[in-house]
Parts: sequence; structure tokens; C-alpha cells
Amino acid sequence: MERDQGGRRVLLIGASGFVGRALQPVLAAAGWNVRCLTRDVSKARARWPELDWVEADVGDHAACLRALGRCEAAIYLARGTGTGPDDYASEVAAARIFARAAATTGLGRMIYLGSIAPRGEGASAQLRSRLQVGEALRGGPVPTIELRASLIVGAGNASWRIVRDLAARLPIMILPRWLRSRTEPIAIDDLCLALLRALDVPIKGSAWFDLPGPEPLSGKQILERTARALHVGRPVMLDMPLLTPQLSSLWVRFVTRADWAVVREVVVGLAHDLLASDDRFWNAIGHSQRLSFDEAARRAIAAEPESQSRGVWGVIERVR
Repeated sequence: MERDQGGRRVLLIGASGFVGRALQPVLAAAGWNVRCLTRDVSKARARWPELDWVEADVGDHAACLRALGRCEAAIYLARGTGTGPDDYASEVAAARIFARAAATTGLGRMIYLGSIAPRGEGASAQLRSRLQVGEALRGGPVPTIELRASLIVGAGNASWRIVRDLAARLPIMILPRWLRSRTEPIAIDDLCLALLRALDVPIKGSAWFDLPGPEPLSGKQILERTARALHVGRPVMLDMPLLTPQLSSLWVRFVTRADWAVVREVVVGLAHDLLASDDRFWNAIGHSQRLSFDEAARRAIAAEPESQSRGVWGVIERVR
């Protein structure tokens, strides 16, 4: 049964995912009535019974129409499983279907969380799909703001888990060329604030904006500073420039707890710099003081579950 709590209503697509779980309480605290969309409502309600859930697939036009009823805005965090080209193609097709449904219901604004475009050729299939989904949503008649981020630092994020596990478990690390690539990690706290403010920022029509963190860091620097945040010894890194991202993903999978499909796409995606074109959006919302990588890493580590996690290489312990 729908819970009518008054106030402005926003549909949160992907509410059970990493970003959605962090964003929902931020939206609620700001006065939004949050309707959470999921593919499996019984599973979601069993875990988070206090939330307002609606079951729908973003690729189902009729289901989207029902889910969007009386919503003023929507935040699109839907992600595919990353199992292959067909999955990425279906992501784009679903975005087009959702955009049409949003237009039919007269939605006021959509927010989409995408990925920063890589510099150079050869973007991973995952990154290409993220950019194409953004284009599909912005191509519809509903004003859409696409926010593009790279590495999101927060407990529960698969990409961060890969970084954290590598730093925690490998005292000696092969340094392939792709770890020289740079990115601008963003704390989950800053990301949630950006998504919230995007609902009301005075921008007409559709547009995309990069969301850089406060400083560019190479993969090597990220691992070194994560090790420091974990209070483990600084890993010894040996240069191995001929080790490709594809080959690297084979050994990374044995070190981390992340799903293999995620490991493969994340590592391949790091073959190029993921640097923002500018920080216009932060200026537009008046948020210039973002959390440093070191502080974001400390918060992410502190938010980890107390339990230990076992993997091929032994025990990963939470280190305060």
C-alpha cells in the first residue's frame, strides 16, 4: 500500500543499491517523500520494511507509468548486471522506455548518475553504456541532469571494495601501466549532496556535469593512501608496464571480494584517465569544500561491518 506522507514525491530508481541506500535518508531528511523502485519488492520490503516500495522494471513502460504516478521528479540509478553486450544494450533500451514513460506522466525533472567520459579511445563497454544511457535520458522531453562521477568512495561500493581489498591484502603489488591512470575520487557524502541539490538547481532543459573529487590521483596513489587509512604497511610496488588491464583483472579477482564481472569492467575501465572537464556543478550548488580522499577513505573503512570476510588469500579484517 502506498504511504502518503505529504510533501514532494521523488521516485528513486535503484534504491536498494549502494548509492540508493545512502541517498534515501538524505532525500527524506530534506523533506522529500521517497518512493523506492525495485525489481523484487518482497525482498526489498523484507530488508527495509520502513520504506515505500514499488515493484517495476525500468524496461516495462506500463510498470514505469504506475511507478511514476504523482511523482514530481525521478533519480535514475539503475544499473545492469554487466554480464555482456546484450546486458548493456538492454540498459540503453530500458532508459529510452523510461524516458518515454516519464514524458507521458509529465514528470518535472530527472537526475541520472553516470560516469565520467574517459580521455582517449578504447573506453570499456561499461563506460560506453553509462554514457549512452545518459544520452537516452537527456534525449527525451523531460528536463534531465546527468551527473558523471568516477570512483565513489564509500562502504558497500564494489569499485571501492576492490581498492580497499588490494590495499589490505597485498604487501607486494605488481604495478601495471593502468595504475598510472588518474581519476578524481568522490566521497559518497558529497555525491548524495549533489544528487539532492540537482533536484532544484536552477538549470533549464537537459545538461550533463562532471562531479570531480577535490584532487586527481593515480591508481598507485589511491592504493598507497588507502593502505595508510587502513593502518597497514605501505605496499611494495613493482613496475610491470606490459601487464594489460585484461590480464590484471585475472589476478585482481582472486584478491578481492567483488564479483568477477565487476572486477573485469572496473579494471578495464581504468586503462584511461577519468578526469573531469570542469567543476561547474559544484559551483552551481555552492559546494566547493568536498571531502578529501583520505577523509572519505577513513569514513568508508569505519562504516564497514564488524565481521571478517574470507577470500582466496586469507582473512580481510576491519582495521581501525
